[in-house]
Amino acid sequence: MPFTSEKINRLNDCLQSAGQIVITAHKSPDGDSVGSSLALYHYLIQEHDNVIICHPDKAPDFLHWMKGYDQIQTWEENREEVTRAMNDADVIFCLDYNAPGRIGQMDPLLGRAKATKVMIDHHRDPVSEFVDIMFSDPAICSTAQLIFELINARSDLFKLNDAISEAIYTGLITDTGSFRFSSVTPRTHEIAAYLIHKGLHHSRVHELIFDNNTENRIRLTSYAMLEKLVVKDEYKTAYVSLTLDEQARFSAKKGDTEGLVNKALALQGVQMAVFFKEADGLIKISFRSSGTIPVNDIARNHFSGGGHKNASGGKHVGSITEAIEKFVTILPKFVEENKVHFTA
Repeated sequence: MPFTSEKINRLNDCLQSAGQIVITAHKSPDGDSVGSSLALYHYLIQEHDNVIICHPDKAPDFLHWMKGYDQIQTWEENREEVTRAMNDADVIFCLDYNAPGRIGQMDPLLGRAKATKVMIDHHRDPVSEFVDIMFSDPAICSTAQLIFELINARSDLFKLNDAISEAIYTGLITDTGSFRFSSVTPRTHEIAAYLIHKGLHHSRVHELIFDNNTENRIRLTSYAMLEKLVVKDEYKTAYVSLTLDEQARFSAKKGDTEGLVNKALALQGVQMAVFFKEADGLIKISFRSSGTIPVNDIARNHFSGGGHKNASGGKHVGSITEAIEKFVTILPKFVEENKVHFTA
């Protein structure tokens, strides 16, 4: 575990003298980055008066129900407030990202900040140079789990409340596919059980995240599965793609394509799934796999990305057709090199 007594003591010293604390997370926030941010926020405000969450952009609508979400300042909407907070910070937490470039246009602010910077993250190959204290463990399924372990390491589990528990649980279930990914360990379930024992209404959290779809999102998902799903049976692979025009046809909002890649992976016989999405002037790519298939290799080696073995992301500068063609060209060699990981 990354929470050694030496690091915890260093963090305690920094927090004790901190006048302002800022919590940051990566661009295009997801359940884990928002969940871990809010869990840490609700924990720290019990000890400190001036705690601010500064994110690059807004989270999808299905996360707005979380307690404290309205306290999050975003660079895209409140640049002056975010700039002031980063400049005045004594401690800056860097949650759910392992390199400064992952916070988009907030990167220069982070680089100039004189605050003590604390990374709490679970992604591979962390860049240690941009932080002062690093709590990193790629073996952990989510940053939210690391937030729980941080609270535990500070002997503060008695400070858990409903807001903290819901936020941690949100990070756990969204970053593990509701506990189905191989990154889940017995400890993950122990933490979930502890939260439930303390009063967490876990079914409510699940419903608010996964059972709160708009009609447009359902229609977009149906269209993607009916018209854009391609299955390569010989490679046990499926992929889905959506252009900007297709997204606009269904008035897609941020988060409406969340989970499409997992639906492709859920097909019988499919062990690797990919989602290509046109956005922000490039093609964003999500990779998922089952078992030990290392999709982070294909993301890192061919699509300027990376991530976890079973869940990674990448990008392609060019058209969506070009991105798909590149993937299809690479696919046979990747499957051949990793055939030991593909089950019969």
